Amino acid sequence: MNVAGILTAAGVVAVVGIFVGLFLGVAGIRFKVETDERQEAVLAALPGNNCGGCGYAGCSGLAAAIAKGEAPVNSCPVGGDPVGKEIARIMGVEAREQERMTAFVACKGDCEKAAGSYEYCGAKDCRLMKYVPAEGPKKCTSGCLGYGTCVKACPFDAIRIEKGVAVVDRERCKACGKCVAACPRHLISLLPYRAKHAVACSSVDKGPVTMKACQAGCIGCGICVRNCPNQAVTVKDFHATIDQAKCSGCGVCAQKCPKKAIISL
Repeated sequence: MNVAGILTAAGVVAVVGIFVGLFLGVAGIRFKVETDERQEAVLAALPGNNCGGCGYAGCSGLAAAIAKGEAPVNSCPVGGDPVGKEIARIMGVEAREQERMTAFVACKGDCEKAAGSYEYCGAKDCRLMKYVPAEGPKKCTSGCLGYGTCVKACPFDAIRIEKGVAVVDRERCKACGKCVAACPRHLISLLPYRAKHAVACSSVDKGPVTMKACQAGCIGCGICVRNCPNQAVTVKDFHATIDQAKCSGCGVCAQKCPKKAIISL
């Protein structure tokens, strides 16, 4: 190839490069997507766990929703009140006080208290129990299966299995709700961190049936109802429930419960 050919090729490449550069520059300006500075600031204030506990697809999704006014500034359960206040400052609004919540497993029917029907040797996944006889080896069909599906779902290492029952570490729990959604028997709920007592049973069977299945099951006797000085306990379908808004934490219900199904938190 002669020198003229080389120069011609180089010139063509240079012209094409300049054209492409100008085209991309103009396109970048014309099609530029404006970003809300507040959205970026909110995203920086969020903890970055991307747990989805807020109901959005990660922290970026929540930041966009907050910036658009579609989500409250204190929507992040992981960041809690401090993060809510910081985001409120960024958005120029007043933050409401956010009550700390924590997950609670309504069952204490461990391998020592809950009666078994057979020995299960299959895959350790609570969701698979609906495909095995009696929906699990324990006689109680309402209790914790103990195979750790909630443990795997928790992004904060706040749940462990002890003697066949899931137990929540209240200090580690961020109330993201992942365990609540993962439990196939819906035994896990979010309670106020300030709660002092809760009913650690989910059975709605009659007393005699519950007693055959578990030594620690609620039998719906109503002793807790009659002894509560604040009318915070009710019994429905042979199952006691504590209204945490009325509960003063006196502990009388736990003391009087004959099955010790009401526990201190």
